[in-house]
Amino acid sequence: MSGFEDRKKGEEGKFAFDAELRFKATARRDKLLGQWVGKTFLGKTDSEAEAFGQEVVRANFERPGDDDVVEFILRSVEGTGADFSEHRLRHKMEELMREAERQISEG
Repeated sequence: MSGFEDRKKGEEGKFAFDAELRFKATARRDKLLGQWVGKTFLGKTDSEAEAFGQEVVRANFERPGDDDVVEFILRSVEGTGADFSEHRLRHKMEELMREAERQISEG
């Protein structure tokens, strides 16, 4: 029974580790996304785009999934006349998730 318990604890540890990495990567992605939107579509300075990135990270705590981030950003860009769509945003989110995962794995 000890081997089973050890294996169970190992799996639980891996699950927790993977969940933590996913959380960190998502937060990094959201920050990068906010900086990109801030600079590219909202005309923010570097420091303003950095602050906007933090707002996007906080927006992701409203509810599970990415819809809260998408809605926050779409509201932020609305009325600016920017050539921006939900499809473009979600595509960029996927791209930046890969970048965030790479950054996290490189430490």
